[in-house]
Amino acid sequence: MQSSPNLLCCPMSLRAAKSDDMALLHGSNRLPLPEEVRRRVIRKSSSSVDVSPRICRQQSFGRDIGHAAAETYLITRLSFNLLGYLGVGYQWITRLLALACYAMLLMPGFLQVAYLYFFSSQVRRSIVYGDQPRNRLDLYIPPTPTNDGLKPVVVFVTGGAWIIGYKAWGSLLGLQLAERDIIVACLDYRNFPQGTISDMVNDAAQGISFVCNNISAFGGDPNRIYLMGQSAGAHISSCALFEQAIKESRGDSISWSVSQIKAYFGLSGGYNLFNLVEHFHNRGLYRSIFLSIMEGEESFEQFSPEVRLKDPSVRKAASLLPHNILFHGSEDSSIPAEASKTFTDALQAVEVKAELIMYKGKTHTDLFLQDPLRGGKDELFDYIVSMIHADDKDALKNDAVAPPRKRLVPELLLKLAGKVSPF
Repeated sequence: MQSSPNLLCCPMSLRAAKSDDMALLHGSNRLPLPEEVRRRVIRKSSSSVDVSPRICRQQSFGRDIGHAAAETYLITRLSFNLLGYLGVGYQWITRLLALACYAMLLMPGFLQVAYLYFFSSQVRRSIVYGDQPRNRLDLYIPPTPTNDGLKPVVVFVTGGAWIIGYKAWGSLLGLQLAERDIIVACLDYRNFPQGTISDMVNDAAQGISFVCNNISAFGGDPNRIYLMGQSAGAHISSCALFEQAIKESRGDSISWSVSQIKAYFGLSGGYNLFNLVEHFHNRGLYRSIFLSIMEGEESFEQFSPEVRLKDPSVRKAASLLPHNILFHGSEDSSIPAEASKTFTDALQAVEVKAELIMYKGKTHTDLFLQDPLRGGKDELFDYIVSMIHADDKDALKNDAVAPPRKRLVPELLLKLAGKVSPF
């Protein structure tokens, strides 16, 4: 899929910076082959005990500091480039201020998660999965040994209105699922204006392919992969999954199979662009920007899985889709809950196994941020874990006695954050 020439929206400065982004995050984070992993284990076990562990720790700490600085620089630069493209507008300024207040209120939790993200040995950051800018993923590895069998895997595509998505946004989910013996791969992808929707979908598909073909090196089961997306990430991942089903139904050459995806989890997503353009315009994601992101209104059908399901020519592709479970908060003002309802209806109409779980009174960020930061029992989290472990009796027993998740933010701050949230 290619963007139309008249809709190219990546500033020259960003195009020139692509090679910088590649160099910035490349380096030593290539995923090792299974043979390399085994060789490293053998070398480690045969080495004598000396001062080398201390040296390795010092080198690792320095590398992590450098990585943190590089990631911060990348996010800051892209943010300024984005603001330069959007210009100054009343709605953007008010939402930006609200976002700053929201982030400050949740900062106690963000700092704890950030520390684990940058310094935990369970997190493998910025593994390269492709040759484009932002083709990186983070892996969250369970703390338990992998000699008890291959573990289930969640591939997570983060949200961010197609313009501020970043793989680290899934760090809280990744860390918490890893505690339940589930490997998590959080995918990064090109955001607008680095890329448009076809780039994002292609990146997501390539990242999924990479996980399907390489996750066994880290003890993951390539036949027990669950695809999950949140907000814009739910839309992108759903498009990638549907495109893969179409390729398979046509007999095209493929690098991964939809059959490897056990289930699709769509959290607070939108799947019909025709129904969202005006809604987003009224909330500050202006029509002109949205059309540029989506490569023009003529591309709406191609990137609206709900609409494509009604096309008889893709009925065979729809039959290949896995179980779809959609989650949405009834008070979501960023993407109306109706978006998940109509998509569920469209899936069921073509006999795809699908269900909608609605959370009364929950907003766009409650399910993904406030509730996980609150700790304790979480209905959405517990449902996902029970679904993934449904066929593993030992895992279910461990889940039943697992300690409650730690509270990361005081309740007062969580309630205030909910009041000022721009989402």
